[in-house]
Amino acid sequence: MGILCRRGLVAAAVSVLVMIGAAAGADPITDLAAPARTPASLAAAPLGDPWFEPPPGFENSRPGTVLHTRAVTVARLSTPVTSTQLLVRSADSHDRPVPVAATVIVPTAPWAGPGARAVVGYNTAIDSLGQACAPSSTLPRGEMMEIGAVQEFLARNYAVVVTDHEGPLQAYAAGRMAGHAVLDALRAAVNTPGLGLARSSRIAVTGYSGGAIASGWAAKLAPSYAPELNLVGAAFGGTPADYRILLGSMNGRNGASTVLLAAVLGLAREYPELFGLFNDNGWRLGMLAKDLCFAQLAAPGVVAPIPVQAMSDVPDVVNHPVAQRVLDETRMAGQAPTAPVFLYQGQQDPWIPREGAERLYDDWCARGAWVRLEEYAGEHVTAAGVGAPIAHRWIDDRLAGVPASPGCSSVGR
Repeated sequence: MGILCRRGLVAAAVSVLVMIGAAAGADPITDLAAPARTPASLAAAPLGDPWFEPPPGFENSRPGTVLHTRAVTVARLSTPVTSTQLLVRSADSHDRPVPVAATVIVPTAPWAGPGARAVVGYNTAIDSLGQACAPSSTLPRGEMMEIGAVQEFLARNYAVVVTDHEGPLQAYAAGRMAGHAVLDALRAAVNTPGLGLARSSRIAVTGYSGGAIASGWAAKLAPSYAPELNLVGAAFGGTPADYRILLGSMNGRNGASTVLLAAVLGLAREYPELFGLFNDNGWRLGMLAKDLCFAQLAAPGVVAPIPVQAMSDVPDVVNHPVAQRVLDETRMAGQAPTAPVFLYQGQQDPWIPREGAERLYDDWCARGAWVRLEEYAGEHVTAAGVGAPIAHRWIDDRLAGVPASPGCSSVGR
C-alpha cells in the first residue's frame, strides 16, 4: 500500500477517533501535533477508585493472594446470587507482580451436585484498552455484552468467576498475562472463606475470540503455574492462537483492522520495546484510542482499514526482530494442557481463520493433550452461536465428573 494511501487511512481513522473522543467529553486534539512519545502517554487513565490500588508490599505475597474484597451487585441477572469482587496478586507476562481484579458470582441456592460447588471461569472478550471496559466495571453497570452466557452458567447453579484478564495495564492480546490472571483469580476464589467454594471444586474455563486468548493460555499454563487447581476442562472458540495469521486476515483488510491495531497497542503496554517501532501516527492513534472500548475501537476500521505498517517508519516492520520475538512469545502453541480441551471454529471466519485452531490442535495433540476440534459452517459470529451451546454441554459433562474421550478427534476439518 502506498505511503499517501496509508496517510489518508490514518487521517480518516484519526477523524473518527477525534469525533468519538469529543462525544465522550475529551479533548483529543491536544498534543496530536507533537505526540509525547512516552509509554505513559499511551497508558489507560486510572478509574480513580483506590480499591484497585494494592497494599504496600503486595509483591511479596504468593500469586493468588487476596489483597482486597468488596461486595458488588451484578446487573441483569435473573438467578439470585451473591457477588464479590477480589483484588488478587497475580503476575504479568514477565512474571512481575501485578494486581488483578475478579468478580466471583455464586448462586444463593444450595449446591446439589457431587462434591463442592463447581466453578466456571468465564472469560469475556474484553478486546478493549480503557479501564472502564474491564468486567469489574461493566458487570455492575449492566454493560457486559456476554452477560447472557454468565447467566446460563449461573442457572446451572455453578459459581462463575469473571476476571479482568487484560491486567492493570489493559494489555489487550497479552496471552501470558491473561492466563496468569485467570488462574490466580480462580485460586483466590476457591481459597477465600465465605464464598461457598472449595479447593477441590471442579473448574472449567471458557470464552470466545478475545476470551479464548485468556482461556487457552490459562489451560496451557495451568500444569506449571497452578497445578493445584482442579481444572477439569477448557472450552473455547474463535481462537486467535497465532497473531501471524491475523496479520494476513485482519491487517488493513477489513473492519477488524483497527481492532488489530488496538491489540498492537495492548501488547506494547506489556512489551514496551514495541513502542520503539512507532512513528508519530502510531503515537497519535494510541493517544486517541488508549481509553476506548471495543465498539469505539472497531468503528474507525469500517471507515479506514489501516495496516499496522502505517504505525511505523521501520521498513518491513512486521519482520523486525522485536516484532518477531513478541509474536513468538504470544503464540498459544507450545506447552500443552493436561486438562481436556474443546475447540470450536467457523470454517469461513474471515477475521480469525480456521488455520489457527487447526495448527493449535495439531501442536497440542502431538504433545499428548486430549483435544476435540469441531468446525462449523459460517463466519465468526455464526460459529459462536452454533458452538457455544455445544461447548456448554461439554463443560456440563466435565463438571459432573464425566471423563472426556481420550486422545484427539475432530469434525468438520
